[in-house]
Amino acid sequence: MHAALQKMTITIDGPAASGKSTVGGALAERLGYLYFDTGVMYRAVTWAAIERGIPIEDEPAVTRLAEELLIEVARPTVDDGRQYTVLADGQDITWAIRTPEVNRHVSPVSAYPGVREALTRQQRRIGGAGGVVMVGRDIGTVVLPGAEVKIYLDASPEERARRRRAENVQRGQPSDYQEVLAELRRRDSIDSTRQSSPLRAADDAVRIDSTDLTVDEVVARAEALARKVMRRLECDGGDVQE
Repeated sequence: MHAALQKMTITIDGPAASGKSTVGGALAERLGYLYFDTGVMYRAVTWAAIERGIPIEDEPAVTRLAEELLIEVARPTVDDGRQYTVLADGQDITWAIRTPEVNRHVSPVSAYPGVREALTRQQRRIGGAGGVVMVGRDIGTVVLPGAEVKIYLDASPEERARRRRAENVQRGQPSDYQEVLAELRRRDSIDSTRQSSPLRAADDAVRIDSTDLTVDEVVARAEALARKVMRRLECDGGDVQE
């Protein structure tokens, strides 16, 4: 592969449980890129607020926490099925940020403009280097609008709820399908209507509906798209936006 193309940036946006993490991780592995799920940053802030007794509705306090909390995302340090290790002030919270309580509160936290501003700075620092598959809800629209490849991954609410419930059961967490579906719809509403960086597909994003597709089929489509752009850039001289 052309050396310059190693720095291409790929963004994958979409609603909760649409398969962004699974597809993003697999795509990054196939391309030899860094996989970075920006959602873990918002989950880390939410978890820390809950742990420290900071009311989620206290926007100024949660924003200060986001500005002060040291969040690190690294390659897996434990062989327990994780795609990465998430540390908050040095504490491993990789699975702690996936609890139902964090799920319930992460959307309000991620809607706070100050929180988004604080975490966007960190995300741009990582994504700006290129050679990354960055996953989130506003990566192609706000964080990295100049990315060479933008994908918007979606699926029906019912299919997303089925997947999320299966994940919860696999982790040993009691889970009711109707409750999961209601929670996903609530999060969709918050994410798509928030004033700061609402969830939407970038104008130049390629939409992939994964409702009736297997993970391998979605990853194959995403990889084909990425390699097509790589070939085009190579023909154009390998120019890649930084």
